[in-house]
Amino acid sequence: MIIAIDGPAASGKGTLGKRLAAHYRFRHLDTGLLYRAVAKAVLDARGKPEDSAAAIAAARDFKAAWIEDASLKSDRFGSAASVVSAVPDVRAALMDFQRKFAAAPPGAVLDGRDIGTVIAPDAEVKIFLTASAEQRARRRCRELESRGEPADFDATLADIKKRDERDANRDVAPFKPADDAHVLDTTELNADAAFEAAVALIERARRP
Repeated sequence: MIIAIDGPAASGKGTLGKRLAAHYRFRHLDTGLLYRAVAKAVLDARGKPEDSAAAIAAARDFKAAWIEDASLKSDRFGSAASVVSAVPDVRAALMDFQRKFAAAPPGAVLDGRDIGTVIAPDAEVKIFLTASAEQRARRRCRELESRGEPADFDATLADIKKRDERDANRDVAPFKPADDAHVLDTTELNADAAFEAAVALIERARRP
């Protein structure tokens, strides 16, 4: 079984994906880490995320071990990842890795922004998480503070809105729910409630 979870930044898709994978004993892939890793490779080489050629070269050299870097969760790489992910050839270079991960047994949970529409359009379960930009900014600030990093609500909210706009308007794989995705608004839901709602959706799909 493939479970596809899509959603904007800080909607809770990563937390949900990990919990579902552990619950069903499936493998989990946070696909956003691939783009963060590519962005980090570009920045480490003193390049700029807007340099498409540098981003494409880094994506074609992608190594699975790159996503083990704990520093990828920083906002610096998140913002840069939103830029490099808009490059069509970057997305194409990383597609094969994601599809192979999804297809391998015993099952997989992938979270990202184009899992249900592009990477795994035949996934048995597609969940699209959403939440207000303000709630997502609050969550991101709490996450940053938990890691001892500075958090500015207004700056975080502005960054989230900018990333939403960029993702929705990119030429390749624009960010949107799959036609057959279950939309789950987590604005008023905590992590436990979101998990329970997702399990209910998956269990319905598993019934013969």
